[in-house]
Amino acid sequence: MTVYNINLGIGWASSGVEYAQAYRATVFRKIGIEAKFVFTDFFSQDNICDLTRNIGFRDDEIIWLYSYFTDIKVASTTVTIHDIREGFSGNIFREEKDNSTTRLFYGENDFLTVYHKGSDSELVRCVEIVSKGQLVRKDFYTYTKVFSEYYAPKENMATLYQRSFFNEDGSLAYEEIIGEKQSIYRLSDMICYSKEEFVAHFMKSLHLTTKDVVILDRATGVGQAVFANREPAKLGVVVHAEHYSANTVTEHTILWNNFYDYQFTYSDEVDFFLVATERQKEIMVAQFAQFEGRNPVIWTIPVGSLEQLRQPEVVRKAYSMVTASRLAAEKHIDWLIKAVITAHEQMPELTFDIYGAGGEEQKLRELISQGQAGSYIQLKGHKDLTDVYQEYEVYLAGSTSEGFGLTLLEAIGSGLPIIGFDVPYGNQTFVKEGRNGYLIPKYEANQESEIVAAFADRIVTLFQKQDLGSFQQVSYQVAADYLTVKVEEKWKQLIEEMTHD
Repeated sequence: MTVYNINLGIGWASSGVEYAQAYRATVFRKIGIEAKFVFTDFFSQDNICDLTRNIGFRDDEIIWLYSYFTDIKVASTTVTIHDIREGFSGNIFREEKDNSTTRLFYGENDFLTVYHKGSDSELVRCVEIVSKGQLVRKDFYTYTKVFSEYYAPKENMATLYQRSFFNEDGSLAYEEIIGEKQSIYRLSDMICYSKEEFVAHFMKSLHLTTKDVVILDRATGVGQAVFANREPAKLGVVVHAEHYSANTVTEHTILWNNFYDYQFTYSDEVDFFLVATERQKEIMVAQFAQFEGRNPVIWTIPVGSLEQLRQPEVVRKAYSMVTASRLAAEKHIDWLIKAVITAHEQMPELTFDIYGAGGEEQKLRELISQGQAGSYIQLKGHKDLTDVYQEYEVYLAGSTSEGFGLTLLEAIGSGLPIIGFDVPYGNQTFVKEGRNGYLIPKYEANQESEIVAAFADRIVTLFQKQDLGSFQQVSYQVAADYLTVKVEEKWKQLIEEMTHD
Protein backbone atom coordinates (compact mmCIF):
# COMPACT_ATOMS: atom_id res chain seq x y z
CA MET A 1 0.00 0.00 0.00
CA THR A 2 1.32 3.43 -1.00
CA VAL A 3 0.00 6.97 -0.70
CA TYR A 4 0.94 9.03 -3.77
CA ASN A 5 0.89 12.78 -3.11
CA ILE A 6 0.82 14.78 -6.34
CA ASN A 7 2.16 18.32 -6.62
CA LEU A 8 3.54 20.53 -9.40
CA GLY A 9 6.75 22.28 -8.38
CA ILE A 10 8.91 23.20 -5.43
CA GLY A 11 11.44 25.97 -4.85
CA TRP A 12 13.82 27.33 -2.27
CA ALA A 13 11.03 29.60 -1.01
CA SER A 14 8.39 26.92 -0.77
CA SER A 15 4.72 27.66 -0.20
CA GLY A 16 2.41 26.32 2.47
CA VAL A 17 1.48 23.46 0.13
CA GLU A 18 4.99 22.03 0.19
CA TYR A 19 5.35 22.53 3.94
CA ALA A 20 2.03 20.75 4.45
CA GLN A 21 3.33 17.87 2.35
CA ALA A 22 6.61 17.76 4.25
CA TYR A 23 4.71 17.61 7.54
CA ARG A 24 2.52 14.84 6.09
CA ALA A 25 5.67 12.92 5.17
CA THR A 26 6.84 12.97 8.78
CA VAL A 27 3.45 11.70 9.95
CA PHE A 28 3.41 8.86 7.44
CA ARG A 29 6.91 7.80 8.48
CA LYS A 30 5.91 7.67 12.14
CA ILE A 31 2.74 5.63 11.56
CA GLY A 32 4.41 3.25 9.10
CA ILE A 33 2.65 4.25 5.87
CA GLU A 34 4.70 4.21 2.66
CA ALA A 35 4.33 7.55 0.87
CA LYS A 36 5.65 9.05 -2.33
CA PHE A 37 5.59 12.73 -3.21
CA VAL A 38 5.30 13.32 -6.94
CA PHE A 39 6.46 16.55 -8.58
CA THR A 40 5.33 17.05 -12.18
CA ASP A 41 6.99 20.37 -13.07
CA PHE A 42 10.21 20.40 -15.06
CA PHE A 43 13.32 21.50 -13.11
CA SER A 44 16.65 22.54 -14.60
CA GLN A 45 18.11 25.25 -12.37
CA ASP A 46 18.42 23.01 -9.30
CA ASN A 47 18.78 19.37 -8.38
CA ILE A 48 15.30 18.48 -7.10
CA CYS A 49 16.80 16.58 -4.19
CA ASP A 50 18.30 19.82 -2.82
CA LEU A 51 14.89 21.48 -2.90
CA THR A 52 13.04 18.58 -1.28
CA ARG A 53 15.71 17.90 1.35
CA ASN A 54 15.59 21.58 2.24
CA ILE A 55 12.16 21.22 3.83
CA GLY A 56 12.56 17.73 5.24
CA PHE A 57 11.72 15.16 2.56
CA ARG A 58 13.81 12.03 2.14
CA ASP A 59 15.19 11.16 -1.28
CA ASP A 60 13.39 7.82 -1.45
CA GLU A 61 10.06 9.59 -0.89
CA ILE A 62 10.41 11.71 -4.03
CA ILE A 63 9.25 10.89 -7.54
CA TRP A 64 10.14 13.41 -10.24
CA LEU A 65 7.99 12.85 -13.32
CA TYR A 66 10.88 13.54 -15.70
CA SER A 67 13.24 10.98 -14.18
CA TYR A 68 10.59 8.36 -13.44
CA PHE A 69 11.03 6.66 -16.82
CA THR A 70 14.78 6.38 -16.28
CA ASP A 71 16.74 4.41 -13.69
CA ILE A 72 18.42 7.55 -12.32
CA LYS A 73 17.66 8.12 -8.65
CA VAL A 74 16.87 11.31 -6.78
CA ALA A 75 20.26 11.89 -5.17
CA SER A 76 22.99 14.41 -4.39
CA THR A 77 25.17 16.01 -7.02
CA THR A 78 28.63 14.44 -7.10
CA VAL A 79 29.92 15.18 -10.64
CA THR A 80 32.88 17.58 -10.46
CA ILE A 81 34.73 19.89 -12.84
CA HIS A 82 37.50 17.28 -12.87
CA ASP A 83 35.02 14.70 -14.19
CA ILE A 84 34.00 17.08 -16.99
CA ARG A 85 37.59 17.71 -18.02
CA GLU A 86 38.41 14.00 -17.93
CA GLY A 87 35.32 13.09 -19.93
CA PHE A 88 35.86 15.64 -22.70
CA SER A 89 37.47 14.17 -25.79
CA GLY A 90 38.73 17.43 -27.29
CA ASN A 91 41.93 19.37 -26.61
CA ILE A 92 41.37 22.12 -24.03
CA PHE A 93 43.95 24.85 -24.50
CA ARG A 94 42.61 27.66 -22.32
CA GLU A 95 40.58 27.96 -19.14
CA GLU A 96 38.79 30.92 -17.57
CA LYS A 97 37.18 30.79 -14.14
CA ASP A 98 35.13 32.89 -11.76
CA ASN A 99 33.22 32.04 -8.59
CA SER A 100 30.39 30.11 -10.22
CA THR A 101 31.52 29.17 -13.75
CA THR A 102 34.50 27.69 -15.54
CA ARG A 103 34.95 28.15 -19.28
CA LEU A 104 37.02 25.51 -21.11
CA PHE A 105 38.13 26.52 -24.63
CA TYR A 106 38.79 23.92 -27.32
CA GLY A 107 38.67 26.46 -30.18
CA GLU A 108 38.52 30.23 -30.54
CA ASN A 109 34.70 30.18 -30.67
CA ASP A 110 34.31 26.68 -29.26
CA PHE A 111 34.05 26.20 -25.52
CA LEU A 112 32.31 24.56 -22.61
CA THR A 113 30.77 26.73 -19.91
CA VAL A 114 30.59 24.75 -16.69
CA TYR A 115 28.07 26.05 -14.15
CA HIS A 116 29.10 25.12 -10.64
CA LYS A 117 26.69 24.15 -7.91
CA GLY A 118 27.23 27.26 -5.83
CA SER A 119 30.11 29.69 -5.60
CA ASP A 120 33.57 28.15 -5.27
CA SER A 121 32.14 24.64 -5.52
CA GLU A 122 33.82 21.96 -7.61
CA LEU A 123 30.43 20.28 -8.13
CA VAL A 124 28.76 20.73 -11.49
CA ARG A 125 25.12 21.59 -12.17
CA CYS A 126 25.16 22.17 -15.91
CA VAL A 127 27.54 22.34 -18.88
CA GLU A 128 26.83 24.43 -21.98
CA ILE A 129 28.48 23.40 -25.25
CA VAL A 130 29.13 26.23 -27.68
CA SER A 131 30.32 25.52 -31.24
CA LYS A 132 31.33 28.29 -33.65
CA GLY A 133 29.85 30.80 -31.23
CA GLN A 134 26.47 29.06 -31.14
CA LEU A 135 24.92 27.25 -28.17
CA VAL A 136 24.19 23.71 -29.32
CA ARG A 137 23.67 21.70 -26.14
CA LYS A 138 23.30 21.82 -22.37
CA ASP A 139 24.08 18.79 -20.20
CA PHE A 140 22.62 18.55 -16.68
CA TYR A 141 24.21 16.48 -13.91
CA THR A 142 23.61 15.05 -10.47
CA TYR A 143 25.67 11.92 -9.79
CA THR A 144 25.60 11.27 -13.54
CA LYS A 145 24.29 13.03 -16.62
CA VAL A 146 20.53 13.23 -16.16
CA PHE A 147 19.43 14.89 -19.39
CA SER A 148 20.62 17.04 -22.29
CA GLU A 149 18.95 19.94 -24.05
CA TYR A 150 19.59 20.62 -27.75
CA TYR A 151 19.50 24.06 -29.35
CA ALA A 152 19.44 25.49 -32.88
CA PRO A 153 19.64 29.13 -34.02
CA LYS A 154 16.34 30.78 -34.82
CA GLU A 155 16.02 34.52 -35.42
CA ASN A 156 19.50 34.98 -33.94
CA MET A 157 18.47 33.17 -30.76
CA ALA A 158 19.45 29.75 -29.44
CA THR A 159 16.14 27.88 -29.49
CA LEU A 160 15.47 24.71 -27.52
CA TYR A 161 14.03 21.93 -29.67
CA GLN A 162 14.69 18.66 -27.80
CA ARG A 163 15.57 17.05 -24.49
CA SER A 164 17.06 13.59 -24.09
CA PHE A 165 16.80 11.80 -20.74
CA PHE A 166 19.33 9.11 -19.88
CA ASN A 167 19.79 6.03 -17.76
CA GLU A 168 22.69 5.62 -15.34
CA ASP A 169 24.81 3.85 -17.99
CA GLY A 170 24.34 6.75 -20.41
CA SER A 171 21.82 4.97 -22.63
CA LEU A 172 18.83 6.93 -23.89
CA ALA A 173 15.68 6.47 -21.78
CA TYR A 174 13.29 8.73 -23.68
CA GLU A 175 13.10 12.03 -25.58
CA GLU A 176 11.01 15.17 -25.31
CA ILE A 177 10.46 17.02 -28.59
CA ILE A 178 9.78 20.68 -27.79
CA GLY A 179 7.05 22.35 -29.84
CA GLU A 180 5.90 25.95 -29.82
CA LYS A 181 2.81 25.12 -27.78
CA GLN A 182 3.45 21.68 -26.30
CA SER A 183 5.91 18.82 -26.16
CA ILE A 184 5.84 15.31 -27.59
CA TYR A 185 7.35 12.56 -25.42
CA ARG A 186 8.89 9.63 -27.29
CA LEU A 187 9.33 6.66 -24.96
CA SER A 188 10.56 3.18 -25.78
CA ASP A 189 7.06 1.73 -25.97
CA MET A 190 4.83 4.65 -26.88
CA ILE A 191 4.52 8.30 -27.87
CA CYS A 192 2.70 10.87 -25.71
CA TYR A 193 1.51 13.85 -27.71
CA SER A 194 1.15 16.28 -24.79
CA LYS A 195 2.19 16.81 -21.17
CA GLU A 196 -1.27 15.67 -20.13
CA GLU A 197 -0.79 12.35 -21.99
CA PHE A 198 2.63 12.03 -20.38
CA VAL A 199 1.11 12.44 -16.90
CA ALA A 200 -1.64 9.97 -17.81
CA HIS A 201 0.99 7.43 -18.89
CA PHE A 202 2.80 7.98 -15.60
CA MET A 203 -0.38 7.36 -13.64
CA LYS A 204 -1.03 4.12 -15.54
CA SER A 205 2.56 3.00 -14.96
CA LEU A 206 2.05 3.13 -11.18
CA HIS A 207 -0.24 0.08 -11.50
CA LEU A 208 -2.42 1.35 -8.68
CA THR A 209 -4.47 -1.07 -6.58
CA THR A 210 -7.36 -0.81 -4.14
CA LYS A 211 -4.74 -0.60 -1.38
CA ASP A 212 -3.29 2.64 -2.77
CA VAL A 213 -4.39 6.22 -2.20
CA VAL A 214 -3.77 9.18 -4.51
CA ILE A 215 -3.78 12.62 -2.83
CA LEU A 216 -3.92 15.58 -5.21
CA ASP A 217 -2.31 18.67 -3.69
CA ARG A 218 -2.21 20.74 -6.87
CA ALA A 219 -4.14 20.01 -10.05
CA THR A 220 -3.31 22.72 -12.60
CA GLY A 221 -2.51 21.02 -15.90
CA VAL A 222 -2.55 17.51 -14.40
CA GLY A 223 -5.93 17.16 -12.71
CA GLN A 224 -7.79 15.56 -15.59
CA ALA A 225 -5.03 12.99 -16.18
CA VAL A 226 -4.99 12.09 -12.48
CA PHE A 227 -8.78 11.81 -12.21
CA ALA A 228 -9.01 9.64 -15.32
CA ASN A 229 -6.25 7.22 -14.37
CA ARG A 230 -6.29 6.82 -10.61
CA GLU A 231 -8.63 3.81 -10.39
CA PRO A 232 -8.83 1.48 -8.56
CA ALA A 233 -7.06 3.57 -5.93
CA LYS A 234 -8.96 6.05 -3.78
CA LEU A 235 -8.62 9.73 -4.70
CA GLY A 236 -8.31 12.56 -2.20
CA VAL A 237 -8.14 16.30 -2.92
CA VAL A 238 -6.47 18.68 -0.47
CA VAL A 239 -7.92 22.19 -0.16
CA HIS A 240 -4.94 24.29 0.93
CA ALA A 241 -6.45 27.78 0.68
CA GLU A 242 -9.72 29.68 0.54
CA HIS A 243 -11.82 27.68 -1.88
CA TYR A 244 -14.26 30.31 -3.17
CA SER A 245 -14.64 34.02 -3.88
CA ALA A 246 -16.80 35.34 -1.04
CA ASN A 247 -17.79 38.60 -2.72
CA THR A 248 -19.33 36.85 -5.75
CA VAL A 249 -21.66 34.43 -3.97
CA THR A 250 -25.37 34.82 -4.70
CA GLU A 251 -28.37 32.74 -3.69
CA HIS A 252 -27.90 30.52 -6.73
CA THR A 253 -24.26 30.84 -7.81
CA ILE A 254 -20.78 30.53 -6.40
CA LEU A 255 -17.37 31.15 -7.95
CA TRP A 256 -14.91 28.47 -6.88
CA ASN A 257 -11.21 29.26 -6.59
CA ASN A 258 -9.65 28.54 -10.01
CA PHE A 259 -7.22 26.11 -8.40
CA TYR A 260 -10.12 23.95 -7.18
CA ASP A 261 -12.76 24.48 -9.85
CA TYR A 262 -12.03 21.22 -11.71
CA GLN A 263 -11.90 19.13 -8.54
CA PHE A 264 -15.15 20.65 -7.22
CA THR A 265 -16.95 20.36 -10.54
CA TYR A 266 -16.16 16.63 -10.59
CA SER A 267 -16.48 16.14 -6.84
CA ASP A 268 -18.53 12.98 -7.42
CA GLU A 269 -15.25 11.38 -8.62
CA VAL A 270 -13.43 12.32 -5.40
CA ASP A 271 -13.40 9.83 -2.54
CA PHE A 272 -12.53 12.44 0.05
CA PHE A 273 -11.64 16.10 0.39
CA LEU A 274 -9.16 17.21 3.02
CA VAL A 275 -9.18 20.56 4.84
CA ALA A 276 -7.15 21.84 7.78
CA THR A 277 -9.94 23.35 9.90
CA GLU A 278 -13.45 22.40 10.98
CA ARG A 279 -14.71 25.86 10.01
CA GLN A 280 -13.73 25.39 6.37
CA LYS A 281 -15.33 21.95 6.39
CA GLU A 282 -18.60 23.40 7.69
CA ILE A 283 -18.64 26.01 4.92
CA MET A 284 -17.82 23.49 2.20
CA VAL A 285 -20.51 21.07 3.36
CA ALA A 286 -23.15 23.80 3.19
CA GLN A 287 -21.94 25.10 -0.18
CA PHE A 288 -21.77 21.69 -1.85
CA ALA A 289 -25.30 20.98 -0.70
CA GLN A 290 -26.60 24.35 -1.90
CA PHE A 291 -24.77 24.78 -5.18
CA GLU A 292 -23.84 21.26 -6.32
CA GLY A 293 -26.53 19.15 -4.67
CA ARG A 294 -23.83 16.84 -3.32
CA ASN A 295 -22.62 15.64 0.05
CA PRO A 296 -18.94 14.76 -0.44
CA VAL A 297 -16.77 13.15 2.21
CA ILE A 298 -14.67 15.86 3.87
CA TRP A 299 -12.00 15.13 6.48
CA THR A 300 -10.42 17.70 8.76
CA ILE A 301 -6.76 17.04 9.50
CA PRO A 302 -4.41 19.87 10.56
CA VAL A 303 -1.33 20.66 8.47
CA GLY A 304 0.76 20.91 11.60
CA SER A 305 0.79 19.72 15.19
CA LEU A 306 2.41 20.16 18.58
CA GLU A 307 4.74 17.59 20.07
CA GLN A 308 3.78 18.88 23.52
CA LEU A 309 2.16 21.75 25.33
CA ARG A 310 4.86 24.12 26.54
CA GLN A 311 4.63 25.58 30.03
CA PRO A 312 6.82 28.53 31.06
CA GLU A 313 9.94 27.57 32.96
CA VAL A 314 10.05 31.03 34.54
CA VAL A 315 7.31 33.55 35.26
CA ARG A 316 6.02 35.13 32.07
CA LYS A 317 7.13 38.70 31.51
CA ALA A 318 4.30 40.91 32.76
CA TYR A 319 2.33 42.92 30.17
CA SER A 320 4.30 41.36 27.33
CA MET A 321 2.97 40.74 23.82
CA VAL A 322 4.47 38.97 20.82
CA THR A 323 3.83 38.28 17.15
CA ALA A 324 5.69 36.16 14.60
CA SER A 325 5.39 36.29 10.82
CA ARG A 326 7.03 37.39 7.63
CA LEU A 327 7.44 41.14 7.67
CA ALA A 328 5.17 41.57 4.67
CA ALA A 329 2.44 44.11 3.95
CA GLU A 330 -0.36 41.52 4.09
CA LYS A 331 0.59 40.63 7.67
CA HIS A 332 -0.28 44.20 8.78
CA ILE A 333 2.35 44.44 11.48
CA ASP A 334 2.07 48.22 11.09
CA TRP A 335 -1.49 48.12 12.47
CA LEU A 336 -0.28 46.15 15.47
CA ILE A 337 2.53 48.62 16.14
CA LYS A 338 0.13 51.57 16.01
CA ALA A 339 -2.33 49.74 18.26
CA VAL A 340 0.36 49.00 20.87
CA ILE A 341 1.50 52.64 20.77
CA THR A 342 -2.12 53.71 21.39
CA ALA A 343 -2.64 51.18 24.21
CA HIS A 344 0.70 52.18 25.74
CA GLU A 345 -0.75 55.61 26.50
CA GLN A 346 -3.08 53.93 29.01
CA MET A 347 -0.73 51.11 30.03
CA PRO A 348 2.92 52.22 29.99
CA GLU A 349 4.02 48.78 31.23
CA LEU A 350 3.21 47.15 27.83
CA THR A 351 5.94 45.64 25.65
CA PHE A 352 5.67 44.14 22.16
CA ASP A 353 8.27 41.92 20.45
CA ILE A 354 8.05 41.20 16.72
CA TYR A 355 9.78 38.09 15.34
CA GLY A 356 10.40 37.56 11.62
CA ALA A 357 12.12 39.03 8.60
CA GLY A 358 10.96 40.49 5.31
CA GLY A 359 10.67 43.43 2.98
CA GLU A 360 8.69 45.63 5.39
CA GLU A 361 11.42 45.71 8.04
CA GLN A 362 12.70 49.22 7.32
CA LYS A 363 9.19 50.63 7.13
CA LEU A 364 8.36 49.09 10.50
CA ARG A 365 11.56 50.42 12.05
CA GLU A 366 10.66 53.92 10.91
CA LEU A 367 7.14 53.53 12.29
CA ILE A 368 8.51 52.51 15.69
CA SER A 369 10.93 55.44 15.62
CA GLN A 370 8.23 57.94 14.63
CA GLY A 371 6.08 56.71 17.52
CA GLN A 372 9.04 57.00 19.91
CA ALA A 373 8.30 53.40 20.84
CA GLY A 374 11.77 51.91 20.61
CA SER A 375 11.94 51.29 24.35
CA TYR A 376 8.92 48.94 24.35
CA ILE A 377 8.48 47.69 20.75
CA GLN A 378 11.35 45.58 19.40
CA LEU A 379 12.05 43.92 16.04
CA LYS A 380 13.73 40.67 17.10
CA GLY A 381 14.53 39.14 13.68
CA HIS A 382 14.06 35.54 12.60
CA LYS A 383 14.43 32.97 15.37
CA ASP A 384 13.29 29.49 16.40
CA LEU A 385 10.44 30.30 18.77
CA THR A 386 9.82 26.81 20.12
CA ASP A 387 10.93 27.81 23.61
CA VAL A 388 10.18 31.52 23.29
CA TYR A 389 6.39 31.91 23.10
CA GLN A 390 5.91 30.86 26.72
CA GLU A 391 7.95 33.83 27.90
CA TYR A 392 5.08 36.14 26.84
CA GLU A 393 1.52 36.74 28.00
CA VAL A 394 -0.43 37.62 24.80
CA TYR A 395 -0.14 37.01 21.05
CA LEU A 396 -1.22 39.60 18.45
CA ALA A 397 -2.23 38.57 14.90
CA GLY A 398 -2.67 41.26 12.25
CA SER A 399 -3.23 39.11 9.16
CA THR A 400 -6.64 39.37 7.48
CA SER A 401 -6.26 35.94 5.86
CA GLU A 402 -4.72 32.85 7.43
CA GLY A 403 -5.59 29.41 6.04
CA PHE A 404 -4.41 27.57 9.13
CA GLY A 405 -1.77 29.57 10.93
CA LEU A 406 1.05 27.47 12.35
CA THR A 407 2.28 30.39 14.44
CA LEU A 408 -1.20 30.70 15.96
CA LEU A 409 -1.10 27.01 16.86
CA GLU A 410 2.35 27.38 18.38
CA ALA A 411 1.13 30.40 20.36
CA ILE A 412 -1.84 28.62 21.96
CA GLY A 413 0.37 25.58 22.52
CA SER A 414 2.37 27.84 24.83
CA GLY A 415 -0.80 29.09 26.51
CA LEU A 416 -1.05 32.48 24.85
CA PRO A 417 -4.38 34.26 24.40
CA ILE A 418 -4.74 35.72 20.88
CA ILE A 419 -6.14 39.01 19.64
CA GLY A 420 -6.83 38.96 15.89
CA PHE A 421 -9.42 39.46 13.19
CA ASP A 422 -12.60 37.41 12.90
CA VAL A 423 -11.52 35.91 9.58
CA PRO A 424 -11.20 32.39 8.18
CA TYR A 425 -9.71 30.10 9.14
CA GLY A 426 -6.88 30.13 11.65
CA ASN A 427 -8.17 32.81 14.01
CA GLN A 428 -11.66 31.32 14.02
CA THR A 429 -10.17 27.91 14.75
CA PHE A 430 -7.89 28.82 17.64
CA VAL A 431 -9.60 31.81 19.29
CA LYS A 432 -12.66 31.29 21.46
CA GLU A 433 -14.16 34.76 21.76
CA GLY A 434 -13.93 36.13 25.29
CA ARG A 435 -12.42 32.90 26.62
CA ASN A 436 -8.86 32.83 25.26
CA GLY A 437 -8.76 36.03 23.24
CA TYR A 438 -10.75 38.37 21.05
CA LEU A 439 -11.85 38.30 17.42
CA ILE A 440 -12.09 41.77 15.95
CA PRO A 441 -14.66 42.31 13.16
CA LYS A 442 -12.98 42.71 9.79
CA TYR A 443 -12.86 46.31 8.64
CA GLU A 444 -12.11 47.69 5.21
CA ALA A 445 -8.39 48.28 4.63
CA ASN A 446 -8.90 52.05 4.53
CA GLN A 447 -10.44 52.05 8.02
CA GLU A 448 -7.05 52.00 9.69
CA SER A 449 -7.99 54.29 12.56
CA GLU A 450 -10.91 52.02 13.50
CA ILE A 451 -8.69 48.92 13.25
CA VAL A 452 -6.00 50.44 15.45
CA ALA A 453 -8.57 51.57 18.01
CA ALA A 454 -10.19 48.11 18.09
CA PHE A 455 -6.87 46.34 18.70
CA ALA A 456 -5.84 48.88 21.33
CA ASP A 457 -9.18 48.49 23.13
CA ARG A 458 -8.88 44.66 23.23
CA ILE A 459 -5.29 44.87 24.48
CA VAL A 460 -6.25 47.14 27.37
CA THR A 461 -9.35 45.07 28.17
CA LEU A 462 -7.41 41.80 28.21
CA PHE A 463 -4.72 43.08 30.55
CA GLN A 464 -6.90 45.23 32.84
CA LYS A 465 -10.25 43.42 33.04
CA GLN A 466 -9.64 39.74 32.38
CA ASP A 467 -8.09 36.86 34.28
CA LEU A 468 -5.07 36.15 32.09
CA GLY A 469 -4.45 32.83 33.80
CA SER A 470 -7.94 31.64 32.83
CA PHE A 471 -7.43 32.75 29.21
CA GLN A 472 -4.11 30.93 29.09
CA GLN A 473 -5.65 27.70 30.38
CA VAL A 474 -8.32 27.82 27.65
CA SER A 475 -5.57 28.21 25.03
CA TYR A 476 -3.90 25.10 26.40
CA GLN A 477 -7.24 23.26 26.24
CA VAL A 478 -7.76 24.24 22.59
CA ALA A 479 -4.18 23.31 21.73
CA ALA A 480 -4.52 19.84 23.22
CA ASP A 481 -6.57 18.74 20.19
CA TYR A 482 -3.54 19.43 17.98
CA LEU A 483 -1.00 17.24 19.72
CA THR A 484 1.00 15.15 17.25
CA VAL A 485 -0.33 11.84 18.55
CA LYS A 486 -3.90 12.94 17.82
CA VAL A 487 -3.10 14.18 14.30
CA GLU A 488 -1.25 10.95 13.54
CA GLU A 489 -4.29 8.97 14.65
CA LYS A 490 -6.52 10.96 12.27
CA TRP A 491 -4.26 10.17 9.33
CA LYS A 492 -4.17 6.54 10.30
CA GLN A 493 -7.97 6.39 10.47
CA LEU A 494 -8.34 8.09 7.08
CA ILE A 495 -5.94 5.79 5.26
CA GLU A 496 -7.37 2.68 6.89
CA GLU A 497 -10.90 3.72 5.96
CA MET A 498 -9.91 4.34 2.35
CA THR A 499 -8.03 1.07 1.90
CA HIS A 500 -10.01 -1.46 3.91
CA ASP A 501 -11.65 -4.34 2.03
